[in-house]
Amino acid sequence: MPTPSEKLASSLEILHQLQQRGMTAIRSEDLSRTHRERLVKNGFLQEILKGWYIPAKPGTPAGESTSWYASFWDFCAAYLLHRLGKAWCLSPEQSLALHAGNRTVPRQLLVRSPKARNRITELPYGTSLLDVRATMPDPANIVTQEGMRAFSVPSALTACSPGFYTAQSTDARAALSMIRSASDLLPHLLEGAHSTIAGRLAGALRNIGRDRIAEDIVQTMRAAGYKIVESDPFSAKLPTILSPRETSPYVNRLRLMWQQMRRPIIEHFPPAPGQPQNIAAYM
Repeated sequence: MPTPSEKLASSLEILHQLQQRGMTAIRSEDLSRTHRERLVKNGFLQEILKGWYIPAKPGTPAGESTSWYASFWDFCAAYLLHRLGKAWCLSPEQSLALHAGNRTVPRQLLVRSPKARNRITELPYGTSLLDVRATMPDPANIVTQEGMRAFSVPSALTACSPGFYTAQSTDARAALSMIRSASDLLPHLLEGAHSTIAGRLAGALRNIGRDRIAEDIVQTMRAAGYKIVESDPFSAKLPTILSPRETSPYVNRLRLMWQQMRRPIIEHFPPAPGQPQNIAAYM
């Protein structure tokens, strides 16, 4: 008869096989009841929702959230795919955050789907998932970001709320920096007759130093018969530090974060006479 350690070893081997297949979110059906209960009892599986588990580290103190935060995105992608198939995508704002390289776990993940139940699914450690029955972009404008179905950058910029530019200014600027020409945005703006949004995007692009793209948007919309009033949705204008040649949103996001960090340093510790007036000179 197998010893308890041998039984646990056999269960761990099954878990290992699932992980080798790239499975982070593990359903009850993926394991026999015996293996599942044994792994939960010994701390190798943590239940997230009824019938849904993630691998965990045994002996982790109660309230330790590391396993959950490390598994969040993979778990949500698998859970949503199982529940909604391909009929879902993230909100425009969350899509832009991911495109900008922001992998911070949100307090509430907002998902759009025609199959949505318009209700909140509570997740561990104060996180949750809210699926709402709202308009999704055309399938051609949905991209996959590490398992998450998201708006493409141009479609998300067209659909996001004005408040995104002030609430998540770093992500907004990093996402805007990914726009290479007005032709990325104009099809979305013209198709939806989005004159107000066009004015906002032109102002936002000027804010990060992309005047040529902003001007192309304004002139094209006006040529199509729309009245455009530019408006900068950001609450402040930062020095232009985003090179149009930089293709990585991660690099631009780091530069923006550094820019925001050094502003209070300059205000509280101004340079001595004869020293550079901008600590960017040391970068």
